[in-house]
Amino acid sequence: MEIISVLVAAFAGFAFGAVWYMTLSKPWIKAAGVECDENGKPVNSSKLPFLISAVCMLLVAGMMRHMFAMAGINGGGKGMIAGLGVGLFFIAPWVAMNYGYAGRPRNLTIIDGGYAVFGSAVIGMVLGFF
Repeated sequence: MEIISVLVAAFAGFAFGAVWYMTLSKPWIKAAGVECDENGKPVNSSKLPFLISAVCMLLVAGMMRHMFAMAGINGGGKGMIAGLGVGLFFIAPWVAMNYGYAGRPRNLTIIDGGYAVFGSAVIGMVLGFF
């Protein structure tokens, strides 16, 4: 059952990311400095970032499941709060630190950090239901 919970949670986090970045695509493209064609579509249409994202979602969901099991976190609400904490106090600060050193725009930090926070909450909520 554990592997199924990780797969479902990873898929949920990935799907939330799709909605997040589709909603915020224009400001994200501008903040990230992505080169676009005359139609406003990114020039690089590689599928590699999607593959990397899927693998990363599996890693995050797998480790969160392990942490939740060790901490006795169960239930959707507790899982969501714990996931929110992981995103807000572990992942987003790390993103902000790296972007600060790289001189990346504040809006990019907010968009990507926001995804880390709310995506982790979604993963945690799903894991809590299992």
